[in-house]
Amino acid sequence: MSTNSPMPLYPVALRLEGRNCLVVGGGPVGARKIEALLACGAIVTVVAPQVDRRIVEMERTRADHITAGAGPAGTPPSGELTVERRCYSSGEAARYQLVIAATGDPEVDQAVSEDCEAAGVWVNSVDGPELCSFFVPAVHRSGPVVVAVSTGGASPSLAGWIRDELRSCVGPEYAAVAGLLARAREELREQGRPTASIDWKALLALDLAAILRNDGQAAAREAVRSWLLEQGSGAKSSSPASQQPDGRELQS
Repeated sequence: MSTNSPMPLYPVALRLEGRNCLVVGGGPVGARKIEALLACGAIVTVVAPQVDRRIVEMERTRADHITAGAGPAGTPPSGELTVERRCYSSGEAARYQLVIAATGDPEVDQAVSEDCEAAGVWVNSVDGPELCSFFVPAVHRSGPVVVAVSTGGASPSLAGWIRDELRSCVGPEYAAVAGLLARAREELREQGRPTASIDWKALLALDLAAILRNDGQAAAREAVRSWLLEQGSGAKSSSPASQQPDGRELQS
């Protein structure tokens, strides 16, 4: 792997819920990576001789929840966490679906990366972009809306700066907009109307986020409903024209 590859990166959004992930390294950087993986519902194993107090706290929180049975008030911790206080064992990365090397020791991180490469496992090495098969972008979340910025490992600081510049443009109202549009797509499918038949950009041009901020969710919902009615009032379609040649529904 090399940071000098002329090939562009292929950006994706991974579903990690229930997937086995490994973090090698228990320092503050490793702790941040663990928190991010757990937030996505991953099953995380941490391997490190010593671990940061934040990792200890994450471990304790999950242990307390299990001990409590029904659990304390509030939302139970997401993801699963196992902390193994030991050194990395050669080849063990092959047992996982995604691996992060964050030891700060170049030899160990390289060994982890090589094991992953040999086993076809995706790996990110925090201090070695040349050892990575994927990069972790700087992320801003607003509900299901995720803004991710990557520099391909060239400058994480720049990625973070750009992310922060964009943060003010994507407030919490966009989570509500995403929910409204998701429901609109469901209703179209229920009516037999292909979602690809709708000019979604024109709908978004109504500035649903501003309607939400100024007039509330009910007003935004009505704006979506009225606009869709204007687009195809009562039209139903289950004809072959609304499908791909292989029978799959077109997606917006």
